[in-house]
Amino acid sequence: MNSETTKTKWGQFIPLAIVFFFWGFVAASNDILIPVFKQAFDLSQGESQLVSLAFYIAYTVGALIYNGVSVLIKEDIVNKIGYKNGLSLGLTISAIGTLLFYPAANTGSFLLMLSGLFVVALGFSLQQTVANPLAIALGPIKTGSQRLTMAGGINNFGTTIGPLIVSFAIFGAHPNSTSNLSIESVKIPYLILGLAFFVVAVLLKFSSLPDRPKTIIEIVDESHPTRKSALQYPQLVLGMIAIFVYVGVEVSTASNLPAYMETHLGFLTQDVAPYISLYWASLMIGRWTGAVEAFTNDISLQKILRFIAPYLAFGVFLAVNAIAKHDLIPFYIYGLIILVLIAADIASKGNPARMLLIFSSLGITALLIGMFTNGMVSVYAITSVGLFCSTLWPCVFTLAVSGLGDKTSQGSSFLIMMIMGGGVVSWFQGFISEIIGIQNSYIVGVMCFVYLAFYAWKVSGILRGQGISFDAKITGGH
Repeated sequence: MNSETTKTKWGQFIPLAIVFFFWGFVAASNDILIPVFKQAFDLSQGESQLVSLAFYIAYTVGALIYNGVSVLIKEDIVNKIGYKNGLSLGLTISAIGTLLFYPAANTGSFLLMLSGLFVVALGFSLQQTVANPLAIALGPIKTGSQRLTMAGGINNFGTTIGPLIVSFAIFGAHPNSTSNLSIESVKIPYLILGLAFFVVAVLLKFSSLPDRPKTIIEIVDESHPTRKSALQYPQLVLGMIAIFVYVGVEVSTASNLPAYMETHLGFLTQDVAPYISLYWASLMIGRWTGAVEAFTNDISLQKILRFIAPYLAFGVFLAVNAIAKHDLIPFYIYGLIILVLIAADIASKGNPARMLLIFSSLGITALLIGMFTNGMVSVYAITSVGLFCSTLWPCVFTLAVSGLGDKTSQGSSFLIMMIMGGGVVSWFQGFISEIIGIQNSYIVGVMCFVYLAFYAWKVSGILRGQGISFDAKITGGH
């Protein structure tokens, strides 16, 4: 690939997108495992959250192992084995993790269950390190952020259907099953998932994906020499904190919503599920919208798709919940909130720093409304955080690795390390809620968005100083 590439390489991007789907499917399915494990193993609420902690902390451990191996062999391990081999290896590790669910279910071991999830996420850590910069590289650099957004949209299709499929696999035929039966029935869906991991690992090994693509090195000003370590780039160091708080606010907003709806609005646990589904679907809605530019260079068609894509994604959410026999009437009003997302997307003009600033500001506004109103208004305000989180990962990721050149893979691994924010911030908000109340605890999310807005402002100046301008890369506007 070279900087003159004008089209996304769909033949290579589509198999890569399957990997993004897996991440979403498994991560959201953890929300089903938590109550199952809590009941089956007689856990406290805090102990049940070890599921999230084991899963997200594995990303950090994986990144540390990856960097440690790179230091020992004195070469970046992904550059050595190749991107394609890195993806296949990561999927194989995840497949091994699913095998642990079998003895864990048979022996009733919570520790083995956590170990299985940990190993699955360990594989995801390597996959993420490779797949994120690869998604940016499979096409023109100016639409790299949009391509990563599209991959995120596919990820969120996984988060939307994953919990429903795993829930059906565990409870479907036995809605009133005993605790023991629930644990026994965990092993089959995860063994099937492991088989899928292995099959995709083999397919990717023989796919046309490039082993050593040129990444964001193309937009480096050659008058600014590269540095010895990725950590010498301020955009990356500040970006690591940004990824930590971004994943933190994304995960904690959803994980604390059931407790808010149950204590303040009197919802039953089983009636909260569609609203959690709406939150994750909101991420899909936003990402499908943000991915429009990766589909076509036609400005007129982009304008049309910018309105069609989000409502198409919203339609997927409605269809999934209709199949699950949930009442759809409460959700139609949400269609109006999507207009705010579309306006924000248009205003960002494809610039990741501007988009990060606008969407973070809207995230702050949504959480404040959620904190200071009552009833369904507060619920829709909190779920709309999903809309405004939707494109922040690719924005932060693109900004943080811009200008890193041959340190891009190393920088990517440092960013993946910070995914642990999902576990840490969720736990912290839960801890704070015991002191100031569940509704007021969303101040934690507000502070996360405040930092993201600061990063958007700060990184623009840093990159300009290195001769990198995203506005110069955008053609035609919206």
